[in-house]
Amino acid sequence: MKGMLFLTLAILLEIFGSTMLKLSDGFTNLVPSIGVAVGFLSAFTLFSFALKSIPLSVAYAIWSGAGTALTAIIGVLVFGESFGALKISGLFLIIFGITLLNASSQKAAQDEG
Repeated sequence: MKGMLFLTLAILLEIFGSTMLKLSDGFTNLVPSIGVAVGFLSAFTLFSFALKSIPLSVAYAIWSGAGTALTAIIGVLVFGESFGALKISGLFLIIFGITLLNASSQKAAQDEG
């Protein structure tokens, strides 16, 4: 349970860091540039804590999938990026892939136990 909390916080901080990266304008704006460093350093620290109790394949799938999906949504809502059928389909495929990885990990744990 603690691992999932660390992973959730890591994802949120990674999204913050990615958003700040866009706002930093190639590291020419100081405050967003500092936000990039704080966001990503904090995210990777918390991700490493999550890996103490969550298998790497599952944690990384959730990290990358949720980060990608949520960052895409922020791109649409904050930066006015397009959000067409192809992008929506891609996000659903990411979520489906994460679900499959979680299911296979849980099945493997049951088979071992």
